[in-house]
Amino acid sequence: MFAGHVGAALAIGRAERRVNVGVFIAAALLLDIVLWILVLLGLESVAIPADFASARQPEFVFPWSHGLLASAAWSAFAALAAWIAYPRLASARGRAALLIAAAVFSHWLLDALVHRPELPVAGSASYKVGLGLWNDLPIALTVEAVIVVVGLALFMRGTRLSRGKSLALSAFSLLILAFTVAGMTLAPPPPSPEAMAAGSLATLVLVVAVACWLGSLGSRGEP
Repeated sequence: MFAGHVGAALAIGRAERRVNVGVFIAAALLLDIVLWILVLLGLESVAIPADFASARQPEFVFPWSHGLLASAAWSAFAALAAWIAYPRLASARGRAALLIAAAVFSHWLLDALVHRPELPVAGSASYKVGLGLWNDLPIALTVEAVIVVVGLALFMRGTRLSRGKSLALSAFSLLILAFTVAGMTLAPPPPSPEAMAAGSLATLVLVVAVACWLGSLGSRGEP
């Protein structure tokens, strides 16, 4: 899931307009950013199975980025970072930190919906979670599209962004959805796990950078 994480971030970001929505999107994508860094460092792994062209599902070993306890720890880390970064929010500082933590943890919840049972509760040998919605790809992509559309609609109601930036953010979110659908249906198998990790990490960094730019410029309120 990719676009769905962005949709969840938009929905959560609606609750605190003074924080750049790009920060919420970065939080919602944090676990994947950690994953691909750890894959490149050899600390987690991804395999491209022989049936990838039909199943579209890599096989992961990712206890440090996508384990339940690890995800809770990353959420707490994000909350602490937000608390330090937003002293100007005064009494709303704690709420902003909790919302950013919620965006991080929403990633694990959505991944548990679509992945096969491969998300560990704790370490690699622990019980693994996953409802496997990706086994029925049309339904999975429909759910993801609904999350994006609903999240975008919620965020756009009462947004402080200028009309131009609002339209650009809407187009960008829908482009991410189209990219996700194409990646899950039309894209060829990655040439190697390393290439998959490097390409995915570069894409995530680009998405976060563009989202932060769209969320900070042309605002009618505080940046």
